[in-house]
Amino acid sequence: MQAFIVLLPLFGALLAMPVGRASGSRAAEIVTSTLVSLAAVLAWITFFAVGFGNADTTIVLFEWIRSGTFEANWSVRVDALSATMMIVITTVSSLVHWYSMGYMEEDPSRPRFFAYLSLFTFAMLALVTADNLIQLFFGWEGVGVASYLLIGFWHHKASANNAAIKAFVVNRVGDVGLGLGIMACYFVFGSVEFDVILDAIRSDSLVQPMGMATSVHVRDLSIQFLNHNASALEIIGILLFIGAMGKSAQFFLHTWLPDAMEGPTPVSALIHAATMVTAGVFLVCRMSDLYAVAPMASALVTAIGLSTALFAATVGLVQTDIKRVIAYSTASQLGYMFFAAGLGGYGAAMFHLTTHAAFKALLFLGAGVVIHRSHHEQDMRHMGGLRGQMPVTFACMLLGTLAITGVGIPTLYLFDVPFGFAGFVSKDMILEGAYAAIEAGKPLAVAAFWGGLVAAVLTGFYSWRVIFLTFFGKSRAPIEVRKHPHEPGNAMLLPLFPLALGAVVAGVMFYKPFVGGGAEAFWDGAIHLEGAHHDDHGADHGEKAPDDHAAVHADDHHAETDSKAHADDSHGDGHHDLPKWVFWAPFLSGGLGFVMACFQYLGANPLKRGMIGEGGLLYGFLQNRWYIDHLYRWIFQEPARLVGRFLWKRGDEGTIDAAGPNGFAKLTEAAAGRTTGLQTGFVFHYAFVMLLGIMILLFVLRA
Repeated sequence: MQAFIVLLPLFGALLAMPVGRASGSRAAEIVTSTLVSLAAVLAWITFFAVGFGNADTTIVLFEWIRSGTFEANWSVRVDALSATMMIVITTVSSLVHWYSMGYMEEDPSRPRFFAYLSLFTFAMLALVTADNLIQLFFGWEGVGVASYLLIGFWHHKASANNAAIKAFVVNRVGDVGLGLGIMACYFVFGSVEFDVILDAIRSDSLVQPMGMATSVHVRDLSIQFLNHNASALEIIGILLFIGAMGKSAQFFLHTWLPDAMEGPTPVSALIHAATMVTAGVFLVCRMSDLYAVAPMASALVTAIGLSTALFAATVGLVQTDIKRVIAYSTASQLGYMFFAAGLGGYGAAMFHLTTHAAFKALLFLGAGVVIHRSHHEQDMRHMGGLRGQMPVTFACMLLGTLAITGVGIPTLYLFDVPFGFAGFVSKDMILEGAYAAIEAGKPLAVAAFWGGLVAAVLTGFYSWRVIFLTFFGKSRAPIEVRKHPHEPGNAMLLPLFPLALGAVVAGVMFYKPFVGGGAEAFWDGAIHLEGAHHDDHGADHGEKAPDDHAAVHADDHHAETDSKAHADDSHGDGHHDLPKWVFWAPFLSGGLGFVMACFQYLGANPLKRGMIGEGGLLYGFLQNRWYIDHLYRWIFQEPARLVGRFLWKRGDEGTIDAAGPNGFAKLTEAAAGRTTGLQTGFVFHYAFVMLLGIMILLFVLRA
C-alpha cells in the first residue's frame, strides 16, 4: 500500500497526456485528480498506522545502484516523519488538483498542466520516502525540474520564462552544497543509507574514512575541507543545510521564491504549502541526530532561519501583489521552522510545517479565487469591497489569517491542549521552545526568541493588510471589472473548506503527538527529541552494541541532555513551568500588528501615506527587497554577462571561428572570387590561355 502512495501520482503524470488526446482535457483532469486523491486516502491510513500503531517499515522496491562498495536501493521508508510529510503532500496536492479544474478551465494546455502537477507530487513523495541520500537527491532534483516546468508553464510570457530559469539556477547553487554533503557522508561512513549514518552518530561508532589508517569515533573525527581541519559532522551538517537553504528559499538563496509567482496560482499553493520549500525543513529534521551533536551547524541553521523570518516579514509589509505578500509570508514562516530546528525543536518545526500547509494553501487558493474574480488583477490597490460579493472566500481567507497571525487564548488548555487556531498553537510552541532554549544556554536562543516576536508583529500587520485592502472599504477596481465580475465555480470553492477546517483544528489535532506528552511514542526515533535515549536504535536494526568508549560518550551526552530536559521540554509537560508572559507575548505581538493594520487600512482612504510611505528611503529599501537582487546582479550576473560576451565575441567568434570554419570559408570564398575573375567570356582570352598552356607544356617536355 505504501508504495502506491508514491506511484499513483506518477501513473497520473504518465496518463495525463494520452488520456487528454484520446478523451479530452476533462478526462485527463479527472484521472490525475482521482489518482492523487486515492494516494491521499492511503497516506492518511498509513499515517495513523505508523504514528499510533508503530507500523514503521521500509519497502525495498529494487536495487538501484551498485558499484564496488557503493550501494543504493530504491526504497519506500515509512516512519512517523515520512508519514507526516505524505499526508501533507498528498492532501494539499489533491485539493490543488480539484481546484485547478476550475482555475485552469480556459487554458488550452490543461492535460500538460495536470501532468506537471502529478509529476511534482511524485517527485516530492520520492524525496520524503527515501531510505538513502541518493534517492533523496533524485526527488530533490525532481521537484526542481517540476517547479521549473510549472513556474514557466505560461511560456509565452517572458517574465514566466525568466522566473523559471531563476528558480532553477538558484537551486543549483544550493544543490552544490547538498551534493558535497552527500559525498562527505559516503567518505566518512562508507554509506549513504540513513540508518547506517544516523545509527553511527547516535552510538558514536568507530568509523574509518577512505585513506585513513585507523578508526576514529565519529564525533571526534576531523577532516580537511577548504584547507581547514574541522569536525566531520559540522562540515556535513553545514553542507547539507546549504542545500536546504536553496530549496526552502532561505536568506541569500531566497531570490527565486517571489518570482515563482509567475506560475498559475495553484502552482504557488503547491510549492509554498506542501512541496519544494518544505524539503529543506524535512532534510534537517531527517538528519536531526546529526545536528543535535553539531552545534556550529545548528547555530548556522538558527541564524539563517531567524534572518529569513525577519527579512521576509519586512519585505512583505510593502508588497502590492496579493500573491507576493503571501509568498514572503511563506519564507518568513519557513524561517520560524528552521530556527526551531536549529535550537533542537525538531518536533515543533514539523508541527508548524504541518499546520502551515493548511492555512498557507488556504490563503493562496483564496487569493486565486479573488484574482480569478477580478479578471486576473493581482494588485491589492485595485481591489477592495469584495467582502459582500465573495462572502465564502472572505470567510475562508479570514480563517487562514486568524491562523497565521496566531489567534487563540494563551493560557487556556482544554484536555491539556492549547486553545486556538492552528498557527497559534504551532508558532507559539516554537517561541516557547526558544525561550526554554535561553534557559538551557543554547547559542542564539535570545535572538531567536525576541526576533521571532518582532516577526510576529510584522506578520500580523501584513496579513491583516491583505484582508483589509482586498475585502474592506470601497471597490477600487476598474469599472469594467465591477460591472462584469467573473464569478468562480464550485470547483474552486469546495477545496477551500477542508483547508479552512485544517486552519482551525490542525493545531489542536496534532499537538499531543507532535510536541506534547505523546511525542516520544509518536516519533519513535524518527527525529531527535531532547532527553530521549536513542542508543537502542542500532540494536533494533541488528547492529552490534557500541564499545565502551562510545557507551561512556553516549552516557555523558544523555546525562547532559537529561539535565536540560526540563528546561527544553517547553512543548510537553514542562511548558506549564514557563513564565506566563512568555505565553502571552506571541499573541500580543500578533495583536499589535493587527491594531497597526486597522489604523492604517480601515479608514476612508486605505491607501493614505503611512509610517512606510511610498517614495521614502525605507519604502524603497523594502520594495526593492533590501536590494539583494540588485547586489547579486552587480556581483554575479553582470560580470558573468561581460565574461560570457567577451568569450563569445573575442574567443569563439574572433579566435576559434575566425581561425577555424569561418577562416577556411573566407579563404575558399576569396580564392573562388579570384578564380571566377578568369572567366571573362571573351574568346581571345581563352585562346591566349590555351596558347600559354601549350608553350609551358612544350617547355616541360623539352627540358
